[in-house]
Amino acid sequence: MAKRDFYDVLGVSRGASGDEIKKAYRQKARALHPDRNKDNPESEDLFKEVNEAHDILKNTEKKAAYDQFGHAAFEGGVGGGPRGPHGAQGADFSSAFSDVFEDLFGDFMGGGRGRGGRGRGRASRGADLRYNLRVTLEDAFAGKQATISVPGSVKCGACAGSGAEGGARPQSCPTCAGHGKVRAQQGFFTIERTCPTCSGRGQIIKNPCTACGGQGSVRKDRALNVSIPPGVETGTRIRLGGEGEAGARGGPQGDLYIFINVAEHEIFQRDGLNLHCRIPVPMTTATLGGEIEAPLLDGGRTRVKVPSGVQTGKQLRLRAKGMPALQRPGQQGDLFIELMVETPVNLTLRQKELLREFEQQNADNSPQSQNFFAKVKSFWDSMTG
Repeated sequence: MAKRDFYDVLGVSRGASGDEIKKAYRQKARALHPDRNKDNPESEDLFKEVNEAHDILKNTEKKAAYDQFGHAAFEGGVGGGPRGPHGAQGADFSSAFSDVFEDLFGDFMGGGRGRGGRGRGRASRGADLRYNLRVTLEDAFAGKQATISVPGSVKCGACAGSGAEGGARPQSCPTCAGHGKVRAQQGFFTIERTCPTCSGRGQIIKNPCTACGGQGSVRKDRALNVSIPPGVETGTRIRLGGEGEAGARGGPQGDLYIFINVAEHEIFQRDGLNLHCRIPVPMTTATLGGEIEAPLLDGGRTRVKVPSGVQTGKQLRLRAKGMPALQRPGQQGDLFIELMVETPVNLTLRQKELLREFEQQNADNSPQSQNFFAKVKSFWDSMTG
């Protein structure tokens, strides 16, 4: 039986791009996979045909030969080389199935690294580090230069991070030929696994560095200066590029991420850019009016006027006395002062006499109380009725 045109097998035109060929192949392979067509005895042959077509057309050189000579390019004359059991050069069914397995499931199994994992880990980037830094509200307000000690790994100075004695270059792994993976045939399947000799790196070190044991990095605590900008809040993240763990085999260092945690303050409470402060007010000042002294987060103080007859919970707003906006110079929140009217204690006999005299003369000085108890009386009357 004559072979079908490989372009017809995949359902693409002769001018199709590599991505179009791959997309068509995946669709065909999924649809014709024997596990999905157990009731169709022809599915396995069709599945092999699709894989054979893809094996030729995905390769630039094989595709060019096929476009020029057709199937004859791989039948012992023009194409050269030994034929596989299914006609295409080196395209036996097991390896074709391995290609399908990688194309269909590689994104799940290998994270998109590509076939073979060639060179994986040769000079991989170091891991990122996290450092939790606790600062005071005053530091978050004004900013700060902090020095932190970060434990981690740094590039080995003896081997310049190569892991080999004297800084020699690693050699290609003889087991996997530098791929980082090895394949083993198990019946119908070709199983691919990490090379046990090089642990997937693709390289080996014959004479490991004695200072780092061949790792290319050593453990060391580092003192780093960190600039805390004004306006940071809990959860703010500061990135220090290249200050993370050292990379393997001389690879680039990871990054250090500093997470800010702003401690609670005994006087001020923060709400975004705004600050809140509760200040007790003597009963006389709340009644007659006057001034009180209010603290500011920068260490200063200010005089605040208290209107006469003020009640507990009254808020006074001081504009632009709150927190600065992070990375927005000139923008600043407000400070809200909540007044708490304080009832006097430890009164003298004379003070008590004056209060009793005031109570006897009190007529309409407590409008909120009169309004409240008028509502209470109306409620009781309705319940009685």
